[in-house]
Amino acid sequence: MSAILSVSDLTVAYGGVTALDGVSLTVEEGEIVTVLGANGAGKTTLLLGIMGAVPAARGRIQFRDTDLSRARPHTRLASGLVLVPEGRQVLVSLTVEENLLLGAHLRRDRAAVRSEIDAIYERFPNLGQRRHVAAATLSGGEQQMVAIGRAMVARPQVLMLDEPSLGLSPLFVSKVFELIQEMNRGGLTIVLVEQNTGKALSVAHSATVLELGKVAVAGPCEALRNDRRLLDAYLGGGSEETSEPSRLMQAGTH
Repeated sequence: MSAILSVSDLTVAYGGVTALDGVSLTVEEGEIVTVLGANGAGKTTLLLGIMGAVPAARGRIQFRDTDLSRARPHTRLASGLVLVPEGRQVLVSLTVEENLLLGAHLRRDRAAVRSEIDAIYERFPNLGQRRHVAAATLSGGEQQMVAIGRAMVARPQVLMLDEPSLGLSPLFVSKVFELIQEMNRGGLTIVLVEQNTGKALSVAHSATVLELGKVAVAGPCEALRNDRRLLDAYLGGGSEETSEPSRLMQAGTH
């Protein structure tokens, strides 16, 4: 395998509070990399920094042979970096199909887009049955499937998932992780930020653990799964219930 995405010395601050401090991450093509850590560790900020959605004080984002460090978010998206944000962020006033079509806004191959959306409906029949219904009527799990489907229509080369199981029922948590493994078996490279440490370590190939904006541990998932002291030391926190940027901005006011 070879690196498809390399993040070097990425540093991001919000209002004087450092959210990421010199974080580096290497993602090999075809693997699942999970990013773990307690509340406020910097996980969401790392994904936003990779997408260029938050300004970096320093650092380098290398995607294949292209330096995207100064590229705008839409350029990174067009290159194949696609983010499914925390909280899904589907447009609830739009229909299921309209939400899926948003993922194709940079594409011109309409016949292929149609085929891919039909494949999503085949994979998730309940979405197909409700394609013309407002997304507001869907359950949280169904909205997550719409968010992932929208991302897939953008044809990612690296799919970044931010807390995809957050707030879902156990049934939909299992469905989300089954889908992650299915997409990866199809060749898709995935960066997974996840509060469910056990599930994440069970599907990923390698893991990076963040602590207070820095890399605390990185390595194969098998080694982390078998190191109880490490898990207790770095991954004993609860789930993230508020967005990291807002938390850090609040912290900067105290």
